[in-house]
Amino acid sequence: MNDALTWILDAVQSVDPVLRTLMAGVGMLLETSILIGLVVPGDSIVLVAGTAVDGPVQYFALVAAVVVGALAGESIGFALGRWFGPRIRASRLGARIGEANWSRAERYIARRGGIAVFISRFLPVLHSLVPVTVGTSPMRYRTFMAWTAPASVIWAFAYVSVASAAAGSFRELSSELHVAGYIFVGIIAVFLIGVMVAKKLLGRSEKRHMDDDEDVEASTSGSLTTASLPTTSLPTTKGPDA
Repeated sequence: MNDALTWILDAVQSVDPVLRTLMAGVGMLLETSILIGLVVPGDSIVLVAGTAVDGPVQYFALVAAVVVGALAGESIGFALGRWFGPRIRASRLGARIGEANWSRAERYIARRGGIAVFISRFLPVLHSLVPVTVGTSPMRYRTFMAWTAPASVIWAFAYVSVASAAAGSFRELSSELHVAGYIFVGIIAVFLIGVMVAKKLLGRSEKRHMDDDEDVEASTSGSLTTASLPTTSLPTTKGPDA
């Protein structure tokens, strides 16, 4: 496994660093643009690019490219929402996403404002819908950027750091340990599982802000059953001989 993984990492590292960094930035731009983020795996692109990082200059250049690409993509989504929001939502592609998802994004922004923008960067589907939905809302572009920029920075540092650390550890251990490849795969797997669990928990904690009022009321009050009704004793009727 070490030989195969070494060949793959060397192939990625053989790509010109400037081109590799630009490709990651463009990948993030596409990943965060309206609807494209539903099919372009931006996280996978950044992980692959991060394994080829060689030195602090390439590390910070990749982080910067990822952040700039993400913000550019979200800016495009915001602009499209501001100019063509209703048309996009009513289009065939918008219909395939589903009115329920659009409504969830709309309610989430209306109820949580900037916090929804920040958190949505870490949630599936919403991270692609929120920029265009914010564009149709009264929120200003400056406010949108103020909330989405720190989320993009956290995301970029997390993915680039894990990928570069995993690849660096493998290169140091591959000549000494036969299981170095499994250590690399384990680091990436643990990270991705952690991200998946974090998204699940975050989505569950924010669910009540996305559901409509009827769903929220039903989930908080529960279904009405006879067991939850107050018990009253029926009056007893006394006979004439009582």
